[in-house]
Amino acid sequence: MTTAYRPRRDNLWFARTRNYTIFVLRELTSVFVAWSIVFLLMFLDAVVGGSLPEFAALAGQPWMIAINVVALAATSFHAITFLNLAPKATVVRLDGWRVPAWMIQGGNHSLWLLVSAVIAYFVLRSP
Repeated sequence: MTTAYRPRRDNLWFARTRNYTIFVLRELTSVFVAWSIVFLLMFLDAVVGGSLPEFAALAGQPWMIAINVVALAATSFHAITFLNLAPKATVVRLDGWRVPAWMIQGGNHSLWLLVSAVIAYFVLRSP
C-alpha cells in the first residue's frame, strides 16, 4: 500500500505577506478581546457583590495593569482592523451610486471616536 505524497506544511505561512500577517494578528487579538470582557464582568460582579475594594486591589497589581495595557492595545488593533474591513463586507448604494470605501471607513472611525469621547466624558468627569 502506498501513501500519497504530502508536501511539508510551512508553519509560518502567514508571515510571507503583510495581509496574511495582519489577518492572523487580528484573529489572535480575539483572546485579548475575550479577556477584556471577562475583566469587565469581574468588575460588574464586584460592584454588584460589594467586593469593590478587593477588585481594586487585584486590578492595581502591576501584572494585572500590564495585561490590561496589552489588552487595550490588542483590542484597539482588533477594532481598527474590523472597521477597515467594513467596506469590503458591505456595499452601500444610494440611488445607484456606490459609497466609496473611505467614506464608510471614515464614518465608522468617526462614530467610534465620538462614542469613546462620550464614554470618556462620563467616566473621567469630577463627581
